[in-house]
Amino acid sequence: MNTKTLFYIAKRVLLAILTVWVVITVTFFVMHAVPGGPFLGEKAISPAAQAALEAKYGLDKPLGEQYITYLKDIVTKFDFGPSIKQRGRDVVDIIGDGMKTSAKLGLIAAFSALAVGVVLGSVAALRRNKLIDRIIMVVTTAFVSMPSFIMGSILLLVFSTMLGILPANGETAKGLILPIITLALYPTAYITRLTRSSMLDVLGQDYIRTAKAKGVSGVKIIFGHALKNSLIPVITYFGPMLAYIVTGSLVVERIFAVPGIGRDFVNSITNRDYPLLMGTTIVLATLVVIMNLVGDILYKVVDPRINLE
Repeated sequence: MNTKTLFYIAKRVLLAILTVWVVITVTFFVMHAVPGGPFLGEKAISPAAQAALEAKYGLDKPLGEQYITYLKDIVTKFDFGPSIKQRGRDVVDIIGDGMKTSAKLGLIAAFSALAVGVVLGSVAALRRNKLIDRIIMVVTTAFVSMPSFIMGSILLLVFSTMLGILPANGETAKGLILPIITLALYPTAYITRLTRSSMLDVLGQDYIRTAKAKGVSGVKIIFGHALKNSLIPVITYFGPMLAYIVTGSLVVERIFAVPGIGRDFVNSITNRDYPLLMGTTIVLATLVVIMNLVGDILYKVVDPRINLE
């Protein structure tokens, strides 16, 4: 790895750290600027009790001091403080418990979408304008156009209500099948179309025609040259997509009652649980930043011809 590549990686890491700091700062001050407070929902709470609760959670201190303390706890101890509504539990523990399910759900859906999407996209490109290509394009267009909550509702109605072959509750291993399918359909369709478009472009390049003229086998051309080079746009999409699936499955988790981080995030909004809301937002945003960083670095691994600047 040369000096230029190392400098690029270092620059991207510093930029990622700066982005995370901006997310923490904006999240903190926006949450504290929201009208009302986390204790307004408490029944018949007296001013003295409210003052005691604010003192307990450090909300009675000046805003600047709260910010410095909050930032210091995150950086030094990765501590987002205790949850206001889930008494006796720390935000980190709540997020960790939710991520166990959400990460498993998202990773399976993401890599399933990648595998199926690349295969279907390659088949569509190699059979351009044939019947199989048209069928794949029609189906993927439908899946790209359909929101996940509609697809999830349809799958729930068909396989759980009408056929009764899969549970509607996502708290069991079998119950995660429908959420995984729901999460994977859109990225599968998008990766399929992206792979097809990219491979058609690669197949039209001069070096592919030269390889064919030299008598290189079709299998070697496809897997040794065309497929590898056509994966660069897919990698561009896969990093953020993986983060989105893991962190953005809020609606799907609600539909299938999956005990993941999405349920905690939604509950933190409705319950005005500010520490949990801020912690979840920061963790999810950081995951997106990290996956974008990894995707940028992987460009060089897939295609050494790319110049990193």
